[in-house]
Amino acid sequence: MAKLYFRYGAMNSGKSTGLLQAAFNYEERGQRVLLAKPQVDSKGEGQIVSRLGVTRPVDFLIPPGAGLMELFRREARGDDPTALLTHVDAEVKPVACLLVDEAQFLEPAQVDDLLRIAVLENVPVMAYGIRTDFRTASFPGSARLMELAHSLEELKTICRCGRKAIFNTRKVVDTGHDAGPLAGAPGARRERFVFEGDQVAIDGVEVTYESLCGVCYLDESGGRLG
Repeated sequence: MAKLYFRYGAMNSGKSTGLLQAAFNYEERGQRVLLAKPQVDSKGEGQIVSRLGVTRPVDFLIPPGAGLMELFRREARGDDPTALLTHVDAEVKPVACLLVDEAQFLEPAQVDDLLRIAVLENVPVMAYGIRTDFRTASFPGSARLMELAHSLEELKTICRCGRKAIFNTRKVVDTGHDAGPLAGAPGARRERFVFEGDQVAIDGVEVTYESLCGVCYLDESGGRLG
Protein backbone atom coordinates (compact mmCIF):
# COMPACT_ATOMS: atom_id res chain seq x y z
CA MET A 1 0.00 0.00 0.00
CA ALA A 2 1.25 3.47 -0.91
CA LYS A 3 1.59 6.10 1.82
CA LEU A 4 0.81 9.74 2.49
CA TYR A 5 3.92 11.71 3.48
CA PHE A 6 3.94 15.17 5.08
CA ARG A 7 7.24 17.00 4.89
CA TYR A 8 7.01 20.20 6.85
CA GLY A 9 9.29 22.97 8.01
CA ALA A 10 9.60 26.68 8.65
CA MET A 11 10.03 29.12 5.77
CA ASN A 12 13.31 28.68 3.86
CA SER A 13 13.73 25.06 4.90
CA GLY A 14 13.89 23.86 1.29
CA LYS A 15 10.39 22.41 0.92
CA SER A 16 9.78 23.43 -2.70
CA THR A 17 13.36 22.58 -3.62
CA GLY A 18 12.91 19.13 -2.08
CA LEU A 19 9.68 18.61 -4.00
CA LEU A 20 11.29 19.52 -7.32
CA GLN A 21 14.22 17.24 -6.55
CA ALA A 22 11.83 14.37 -5.80
CA ALA A 23 10.06 14.97 -9.12
CA PHE A 24 13.39 14.96 -10.94
CA ASN A 25 14.42 11.70 -9.28
CA TYR A 26 11.22 9.94 -10.36
CA GLU A 27 11.39 11.24 -13.93
CA GLU A 28 15.07 10.39 -14.26
CA ARG A 29 13.98 6.78 -13.83
CA GLY A 30 11.31 7.10 -16.51
CA GLN A 31 8.37 7.39 -14.12
CA ARG A 32 5.46 9.80 -14.34
CA VAL A 33 4.67 12.27 -11.58
CA LEU A 34 1.94 14.86 -11.08
CA LEU A 35 2.63 18.20 -9.40
CA ALA A 36 -0.12 20.27 -7.79
CA LYS A 37 -0.64 23.15 -5.40
CA PRO A 38 -3.63 25.04 -3.92
CA GLN A 39 -4.93 27.81 -6.14
CA VAL A 40 -4.86 30.26 -3.21
CA ASP A 41 -1.06 30.28 -3.44
CA SER A 42 -0.76 33.06 -6.02
CA LYS A 43 3.05 33.22 -5.86
CA GLY A 44 4.29 32.05 -9.22
CA GLU A 45 0.67 31.56 -10.33
CA GLY A 46 0.67 28.13 -11.95
CA GLN A 47 4.25 27.32 -11.04
CA ILE A 48 6.13 25.90 -8.10
CA VAL A 49 8.82 28.42 -7.19
CA SER A 50 11.89 27.45 -5.19
CA ARG A 51 13.83 30.14 -3.33
CA LEU A 52 16.91 28.87 -5.16
CA GLY A 53 15.36 30.19 -8.37
CA VAL A 54 14.19 26.85 -9.80
CA THR A 55 10.63 26.83 -11.12
CA ARG A 56 8.32 24.31 -12.73
CA PRO A 57 4.68 24.46 -13.86
CA VAL A 58 2.19 22.41 -11.89
CA ASP A 59 0.04 19.84 -13.66
CA PHE A 60 -3.06 21.18 -11.93
CA LEU A 61 -4.19 23.75 -9.38
CA ILE A 62 -6.51 22.86 -6.50
CA PRO A 63 -9.34 25.43 -6.19
CA PRO A 64 -11.10 26.00 -2.85
CA GLY A 65 -13.93 23.53 -2.40
CA ALA A 66 -12.71 21.24 -5.18
CA GLY A 67 -12.72 17.47 -4.81
CA LEU A 68 -9.07 16.51 -4.94
CA MET A 69 -9.74 12.86 -5.73
CA GLU A 70 -11.62 13.76 -8.90
CA LEU A 71 -8.96 16.30 -9.93
CA PHE A 72 -6.30 13.63 -9.51
CA ARG A 73 -8.21 10.99 -11.44
CA ARG A 74 -8.85 13.41 -14.31
CA GLU A 75 -5.16 14.31 -14.57
CA ALA A 76 -4.08 10.69 -14.20
CA ARG A 77 -6.31 9.77 -17.18
CA GLY A 78 -4.85 12.62 -19.20
CA ASP A 79 -8.21 14.39 -19.57
CA ASP A 80 -8.28 18.06 -20.56
CA PRO A 81 -11.55 19.84 -19.61
CA THR A 82 -10.64 22.82 -21.85
CA ALA A 83 -10.30 20.69 -25.02
CA LEU A 84 -13.05 20.00 -27.56
CA LEU A 85 -12.74 16.33 -26.65
CA THR A 86 -12.21 16.26 -22.90
CA HIS A 87 -11.29 12.56 -22.93
CA VAL A 88 -9.42 10.60 -25.57
CA ASP A 89 -8.96 6.86 -25.27
CA ALA A 90 -5.20 6.51 -25.33
CA GLU A 91 -2.64 4.64 -23.32
CA VAL A 92 -1.33 6.86 -20.53
CA LYS A 93 1.60 5.98 -18.29
CA PRO A 94 0.43 5.37 -14.70
CA VAL A 95 1.21 7.98 -12.07
CA ALA A 96 4.12 6.96 -9.82
CA CYS A 97 3.75 9.80 -7.32
CA LEU A 98 1.62 12.88 -6.56
CA LEU A 99 3.60 15.84 -5.20
CA VAL A 100 1.73 18.72 -3.53
CA ASP A 101 3.36 22.04 -2.66
CA GLU A 102 2.06 24.58 -0.09
CA ALA A 103 -0.12 21.85 1.41
CA GLN A 104 -0.97 24.00 4.44
CA PHE A 105 -3.48 25.83 2.24
CA LEU A 106 -5.50 22.68 1.52
CA GLU A 107 -8.88 22.22 3.15
CA PRO A 108 -9.20 19.29 5.59
CA ALA A 109 -11.52 17.46 3.18
CA GLN A 110 -8.89 17.79 0.45
CA VAL A 111 -6.29 16.29 2.77
CA ASP A 112 -8.71 13.40 3.34
CA ASP A 113 -8.63 12.89 -0.44
CA LEU A 114 -4.83 12.77 -0.37
CA LEU A 115 -5.07 9.80 1.97
CA ARG A 116 -7.65 8.18 -0.31
CA ILE A 117 -5.35 8.65 -3.32
CA ALA A 118 -2.51 6.92 -1.48
CA VAL A 119 -4.61 4.07 -0.08
CA LEU A 120 -7.26 3.48 -2.75
CA GLU A 121 -5.30 4.46 -5.88
CA ASN A 122 -2.03 3.02 -4.51
CA VAL A 123 -0.13 6.18 -5.48
CA PRO A 124 2.38 7.66 -3.02
CA VAL A 125 1.52 11.24 -2.07
CA MET A 126 4.20 13.66 -0.87
CA ALA A 127 2.78 16.85 0.63
CA TYR A 128 5.10 19.74 1.50
CA GLY A 129 4.13 22.71 3.66
CA ILE A 130 4.51 24.72 6.82
CA ARG A 131 2.93 23.59 10.08
CA THR A 132 1.93 26.88 11.73
CA ASP A 133 1.21 30.46 10.71
CA PHE A 134 2.83 33.70 11.88
CA ARG A 135 0.68 33.61 15.04
CA THR A 136 1.90 30.06 15.86
CA ALA A 137 -1.54 28.59 15.07
CA SER A 138 -1.90 25.49 12.90
CA PHE A 139 -3.16 25.79 9.35
CA PRO A 140 -6.26 23.57 8.93
CA GLY A 141 -4.58 21.63 6.12
CA SER A 142 -1.42 21.06 8.12
CA ALA A 143 -3.35 20.00 11.21
CA ARG A 144 -5.21 17.38 9.18
CA LEU A 145 -1.97 16.16 7.60
CA MET A 146 -0.44 15.75 11.05
CA GLU A 147 -3.43 13.58 11.94
CA LEU A 148 -3.55 11.43 8.78
CA ALA A 149 -0.08 11.14 7.25
CA HIS A 150 1.64 7.79 7.45
CA SER A 151 5.00 9.54 7.64
CA LEU A 152 5.97 12.93 9.12
CA GLU A 153 9.33 14.48 8.31
CA GLU A 154 10.58 17.83 9.58
CA LEU A 155 12.77 19.82 7.21
CA LYS A 156 15.09 22.01 9.25
CA THR A 157 16.46 25.51 8.82
CA ILE A 158 18.22 27.97 11.09
CA CYS A 159 17.31 31.25 12.75
CA ARG A 160 19.38 34.41 12.30
CA CYS A 161 20.98 33.61 15.68
CA GLY A 162 22.08 30.15 14.57
CA ARG A 163 19.50 28.16 16.53
CA LYS A 164 16.96 25.88 14.86
CA ALA A 165 14.10 27.97 13.42
CA ILE A 166 10.59 26.70 14.18
CA PHE A 167 8.33 29.78 13.85
CA ASN A 168 7.30 31.77 10.78
CA THR A 169 7.13 35.51 11.45
CA ARG A 170 5.40 37.98 9.15
CA LYS A 171 6.87 41.32 8.19
CA VAL A 172 5.16 44.15 6.35
CA VAL A 173 6.73 47.05 4.53
CA ASP A 174 6.31 50.61 5.77
CA THR A 175 7.15 53.30 3.22
CA GLY A 176 8.41 56.70 4.32
CA HIS A 177 7.64 56.21 8.02
CA ASP A 178 10.18 55.88 10.84
CA ALA A 179 12.90 54.95 8.39
CA GLY A 180 15.70 56.79 10.18
CA PRO A 181 17.46 59.52 8.18
CA LEU A 182 15.49 58.53 5.10
CA ALA A 183 12.08 58.92 6.78
CA GLY A 184 9.72 60.72 4.45
CA ALA A 185 12.09 60.49 1.51
CA PRO A 186 10.66 59.07 -1.72
CA GLY A 187 11.02 55.33 -1.81
CA ALA A 188 12.13 55.03 1.83
CA ARG A 189 10.97 51.74 3.28
CA ARG A 190 11.50 49.50 6.26
CA GLU A 191 10.08 46.21 7.44
CA ARG A 192 8.41 45.55 10.76
CA PHE A 193 7.10 42.39 12.37
CA VAL A 194 3.34 42.00 12.79
CA PHE A 195 1.47 39.53 14.95
CA GLU A 196 -2.13 40.24 13.93
CA GLY A 197 -3.94 39.83 10.64
CA ASP A 198 -5.41 37.26 8.28
CA GLN A 199 -3.92 33.80 8.42
CA VAL A 200 -3.16 33.77 4.69
CA ALA A 201 -0.99 36.48 3.15
CA ILE A 202 1.19 35.31 0.28
CA ASP A 203 4.90 36.09 0.44
CA GLY A 204 5.69 38.90 -1.97
CA VAL A 205 6.65 42.58 -2.18
CA GLU A 206 4.58 44.05 0.67
CA VAL A 207 4.56 40.96 2.89
CA THR A 208 7.61 38.84 3.70
CA TYR A 209 8.42 36.15 6.24
CA GLU A 210 11.38 35.27 8.42
CA SER A 211 11.96 31.98 10.20
CA LEU A 212 12.89 32.42 13.86
CA CYS A 213 13.72 30.23 16.83
CA GLY A 214 11.57 30.38 19.95
CA VAL A 215 13.90 32.84 21.70
CA CYS A 216 13.98 35.33 18.81
CA TYR A 217 10.24 34.98 18.18
CA LEU A 218 9.38 35.81 21.78
CA ASP A 219 11.83 38.68 21.72
CA GLU A 220 10.19 40.20 18.63
CA SER A 221 6.64 39.55 19.83
CA GLY A 222 7.22 40.85 23.34
CA GLY A 223 6.59 37.41 24.78
CA ARG A 224 3.35 36.93 22.86
CA LEU A 225 2.31 33.56 21.41
CA GLY A 226 -0.78 33.66 19.24
